[in-house]
Amino acid sequence: MEIEIDYTKSAYENAGFYYDRAKKLGQKQKGAEKSIKNLRAQLDEAREKSERKKEVKVSVILKKEWYEKFHWIRTSNGMIAIGGRDAAQNEMLNSKYFAEADLFFHADIFGASVFILKDGASAPKPVRDEVANFAACYSSAWKQGLRNIDVYSMRREQVTKSSQKGSLGTGSFLLKGEREWYRNCPLELMFYADKSGILNMVPRITFERTRPDCAYAVALQGRDKKSDAAKKISKLISYKDLDHIVRDLPAGDFSISQGKAFVEGTV
Repeated sequence: MEIEIDYTKSAYENAGFYYDRAKKLGQKQKGAEKSIKNLRAQLDEAREKSERKKEVKVSVILKKEWYEKFHWIRTSNGMIAIGGRDAAQNEMLNSKYFAEADLFFHADIFGASVFILKDGASAPKPVRDEVANFAACYSSAWKQGLRNIDVYSMRREQVTKSSQKGSLGTGSFLLKGEREWYRNCPLELMFYADKSGILNMVPRITFERTRPDCAYAVALQGRDKKSDAAKKISKLISYKDLDHIVRDLPAGDFSISQGKAFVEGTV
């Protein structure tokens, strides 16, 4: 290392000059180190922001089954029953989804959903009772304030779309032969969201047999409009999709209450 000496100055003055110079360089070094540290922090922050932008948000999308466009129920033994939301869907059920092994259910009143119990011809009587109760709820009996209604079931060969006088209107059918009757079916629905987040609405008889371990709401006839009833159900079962609840409520007014805990085999 070479050092220039100013011979016009004393040794003390030369030493002082280099001391001051070294001190200034030290301060500059500290400032540079601080600047580098700040730059590195800014760079790390920029990298984190960049990585966050690259992250892909994964949403859980529940796959919808083919029958979810209808009113539907899974019975206590796992069978599927589907019901029309309007005359067009009633027509579709009869023409597209009603097979020889199925059963046709309809409340004994003008204005009701058609329900098809898949493989229902071999279903045990308790299961047929469940579907009859469900069909009762989705009839004009709810809107008319009836507490109970009779429901009947028929086989594929007993339900047709034409007569000697010609074809029938959309959602209307020609019924032939003996019917199986289910008398005084109560109008009462239980709403709950299962562990998969799927909204379920079932008649009380099905709920009591399956006993899902979750919060549930009881829907009866009352004075609440659909929108108000949906809000109460949403709060009681922690299900946020109000439109879905509204869509699954029968036509009419409602009284919504919190379900009670199971006690000695009852709810």
